[in-house]
Amino acid sequence: MEIIYSNSKLEKQCNNEKDAKKLFGGNESLALSLLARINALKAAEVLKDIIVQTNFHFHNLHDKGKSKYQGYFAIDVKSRKDPWRIILRPLDDNKEPFDPCNIDEIASVVEIVEIEEVSKHYE
Repeated sequence: MEIIYSNSKLEKQCNNEKDAKKLFGGNESLALSLLARINALKAAEVLKDIIVQTNFHFHNLHDKGKSKYQGYFAIDVKSRKDPWRIILRPLDDNKEPFDPCNIDEIASVVEIVEIEEVSKHYE
């Protein structure tokens, strides 16, 4: 799968162990988990390959009526117990967001995702 990053700093954090450790305050375990998740996304043929892996806990982001996370999804960086998530959205072949974004209908054809952020977005 092709990955697009929302900015170059995020791309470095997701692809370089030193930058990932800095993001997580020196936590090597989280940094290595992030790099592994990114590698899994890259290795996937389509988004459905990620969705079916229950340990990723792929889920829709509902922002309680706000549109900030409309069409975005998240996967765990490490586990459900840890608050860090990779926020992403599926893109079509023209690298545009799906509208509407019905994940059940598009998951088996999505080959491009944009990573918006890695954060504790629930806090």
